[in-house]
Amino acid sequence: MHTYYLHIGSNQGNRTLNLSLCLEAIVKQIGEIGKSSSVYETEPWGLKEQAPFLNQAISCYSAIPPVEVLAKCKSIEASLGPEKEQKWGPRTIDIDILYCDDLIDDGDPQLPHPQVANRNFVLVPLMEIADEFVDPKRNKTIEELYDDCEDSCEVYFFDEEE
Repeated sequence: MHTYYLHIGSNQGNRTLNLSLCLEAIVKQIGEIGKSSSVYETEPWGLKEQAPFLNQAISCYSAIPPVEVLAKCKSIEASLGPEKEQKWGPRTIDIDILYCDDLIDDGDPQLPHPQVANRNFVLVPLMEIADEFVDPKRNKTIEELYDDCEDSCEVYFFDEEE
């Protein structure tokens, strides 16, 4: 059984519904969710001229190997909305595999995710559920990666009531 850390995000349509539907699909197609972070609203990273994102990190338990989990993530993305039209562009749902256990793999998917240490919108929710997890490639905890991160993008708790 593998422990995956996944990151999900949405900035198109009903963002909270998109995250909920994504979580349901992950449970059905990939495996049981262990922990899930709060939902965070974040400014776009990479391509700034777009709507803010809602982001969440989860741990997930699955016997499925990483290459098959990647295919299932792409299938879930396709089932929930149109394919993103440009790199870092708007999307209904995006699912990234951040880690699978302590695997290091430069194949597809790359593990750990090559940008995990450079993005506050990933590190803040991940730190909530796995602050002491040690990145196997960088040999630092998620909290240490966050402390070292030079990303200036803001990350806020999302309150749907506001």
